[in-house]
Amino acid sequence: MAYSSTTRDFVALSDLHPNLARPNVIGVVIGKTDVRGFPDRKNIGSERYTFSFTIRDSPTYFINVNSWGREEYIRSLSESFRVGDCVTIENPLVQAKEAEREEKFNPVTPSHYKLLLSENHSVVKTSSCYETDTRLLSLLHLPVKDPQDYYSLGDIVANGQSLDGRILNVLAAVMSVGEPKYFMTSDKRKGQRCEVKLYDETEMSFPIVCWDNESIQLAQSWIPRETVIFASDVRINFDKFRNCMTATVISKTIITTNPETAEANVLFSFIKESAQSGALHDKMEEQPKESINLETIVDVYTVEQLKEKALQSDGKLEPVYGIIYGYISTLDIDDNASKVIRNRCSICRFLVNEMSNTCAFCSDISSDSKSTFASFDILVDLTDHTGTLYSCYLSDYVAEETLGCTVHEFLALTEDRKTALKWQLLLERSKIYFKVTLSPSWRTGLKVNVLSCKLADPIEASQSLLGKETGNKRL
Repeated sequence: MAYSSTTRDFVALSDLHPNLARPNVIGVVIGKTDVRGFPDRKNIGSERYTFSFTIRDSPTYFINVNSWGREEYIRSLSESFRVGDCVTIENPLVQAKEAEREEKFNPVTPSHYKLLLSENHSVVKTSSCYETDTRLLSLLHLPVKDPQDYYSLGDIVANGQSLDGRILNVLAAVMSVGEPKYFMTSDKRKGQRCEVKLYDETEMSFPIVCWDNESIQLAQSWIPRETVIFASDVRINFDKFRNCMTATVISKTIITTNPETAEANVLFSFIKESAQSGALHDKMEEQPKESINLETIVDVYTVEQLKEKALQSDGKLEPVYGIIYGYISTLDIDDNASKVIRNRCSICRFLVNEMSNTCAFCSDISSDSKSTFASFDILVDLTDHTGTLYSCYLSDYVAEETLGCTVHEFLALTEDRKTALKWQLLLERSKIYFKVTLSPSWRTGLKVNVLSCKLADPIEASQSLLGKETGNKRL
């Protein structure tokens, strides 16, 4: 089959072969990688740049396209189109692919060939799908893998670490899309990260992480609790910090947004029905609290070292998990209960608006299906021999474990008992697990969440302090 326009004929991707002279092809971009630089073996000290993308022109046929060249050419070409655009390619080189080697890092395609672009001979242009063939648009909603070949989120969670490192397909709905986070790698390259929470009939919160700009931009277009995705060839891993399974978008991954398949239609129906009935909330309430595996946190800091690390981060500090051997120096729990207890949404556990008693995160759900619960929300100061971290969060179940009582038990205490409880904890040497993130809007610029606070073993604490003084610290 050949597509035609007023100016030229396009060869169908399925008809391409290496002996075809100067072919013109057209397709819709269904996948794309970021630009990368590599040392140029022919010109020592310089770099060559590359990126690849995948185009499709029929339900059964798609092909990978590779481009190498100068940084200016490659970056300009990459920035000229996105996933979902239609492109025409003039005069690419058709080359046989080494399937076993190349498909380890690139999407698996039905074609025996790949296309190579040359700065001097090839031309890539974006064009309106409507001007060429409206059938190309519909291809964006067809998965590149068998629509029945996927794992449910519940299956992934149930199989657990036995799936660690596996490449799988996932069909799921989008619960939430996080803000992109930017950082600098150890070799001074810019990086980015975005986390999306997925759900289906079997699991209400499952993270999929995007590390490349192309997938992050695609994710930003998804509408929470309305969008379904079929993600082919994502990598499944066990996250030791959070003690849970996660998915990661890799260079092999192709994501189909709102796929038009029978399986996706079932999921669309689930989204609609659960939102209307409130069943989505019931399932979310059953989800366990987000937990951090404290055993994986081993880095010991002083307050001074943490502040130095934040100052050196140039405003792009990734979350830091660690341990401080210090003590709570401020704990105002015997002043006014309203200052240390807030209401949380029982669906998502976010703090609710005190005036309206509504949850901003779940605002699109009928208010009569919501409920709230009382939770500790305490600001404490943490101090060691090097300084103080002010206004740290001690909240929810971590606060209950630290204080040794539930919210309801605390409210039943007399003022004298609350004061006695405070002095049991104040100025006592503790082993404090924490998570620190940069927060320009926060009063100190650092947002510190206490993950655990328990009385420290005196020997362990003294050995840690001795190690700091002799320079044997783990950072």
